[in-house]
Amino acid sequence: MTIVDNAVYVNGLRTADPENLDETYFVLRQREGMAWIGLYRPDAEELQSVGEEFDLNPLAVEDALAGHQRAKLEHYGECLFLVLRPARYRDDVEKVDFGEIHVFAGDEYVVTVRHAESPDLAKVRRRMESMPEFLALGPEAVLYGILDQVVDEYEPVAAGLENDIDEIEDDLFGADPEVSRRIYELSRQVITFQRATSPLAGILQALMAGTPERPADADLQDHLRDVLDHVLRLNERVASFRALLQNALAVNAALVAQRQNEEMQRMTESSFEQNEQVKRISSWAAILFAPTLVASIYGMNFTAMPELTWTYGYPYAIGLMLAMGLGLYVTFKHNKWI
Repeated sequence: MTIVDNAVYVNGLRTADPENLDETYFVLRQREGMAWIGLYRPDAEELQSVGEEFDLNPLAVEDALAGHQRAKLEHYGECLFLVLRPARYRDDVEKVDFGEIHVFAGDEYVVTVRHAESPDLAKVRRRMESMPEFLALGPEAVLYGILDQVVDEYEPVAAGLENDIDEIEDDLFGADPEVSRRIYELSRQVITFQRATSPLAGILQALMAGTPERPADADLQDHLRDVLDHVLRLNERVASFRALLQNALAVNAALVAQRQNEEMQRMTESSFEQNEQVKRISSWAAILFAPTLVASIYGMNFTAMPELTWTYGYPYAIGLMLAMGLGLYVTFKHNKWI
């Protein structure tokens, strides 16, 4: 259903519930009040009808149809065009869903175009209708109600993000390889959230200032100032979230580097130990090789070997083997190979 709610107000009181847009236009001309038309993902024909009736700027109508706009407040003659980015925190997947709402406000009309379930504009309408004296201030009172609802719905989002950041801080020293990815994803959500909230301060200040033709009512200014205070505190929290995540990312990078250095150190120590083992094995192999070499030579028993008939040949061979082995042992011991 494209038309969610459609009513005409006179002096802050709901006086008609037209069944369609054409009837709304007719009643509005007869009663000279304010029409509040709530649309949910309207098609081009419906929005074009509203644009022609209230002489809306074609560029603003095109923006409302296409969506994907940043939060902003623009003046098109006597028409105010407000874009807000409401948000909703999904605890089941620990993710923030961002919506979009466009509001056209003129002297005698307010047209809201939603592209998501949030914010709950029915709640805004009920609240404003319970305050007829305030609603009698006109479209600016409706803008206040919408802004106040959007800002109120930001609070659970900020609380959810804060809880996620606390969990990340607890996991930083747990050597969880998924921490880096989670910090990055959460940082993107915080940045998007900051882009939605940071323009609100300027928007509220502009509404409080009003225009030379239509200065803001004192009561309206007080209400807008209260929302502005909430926005300023919210922006400070979101800025602190970004700082905490940047610090967490830096700490995580330092911890990863430290773990890599420790692993490299363990590998180096293991390699050093292996080298020491190789040295010892090689040293003893060389020591044992010396007598084996002498014994193998003299074991060939060739006739022409003069030592075979020598009286001292046997003790000489034994002494030679011992001397070579001892000499190699002393050398390797000196070089700390064994």
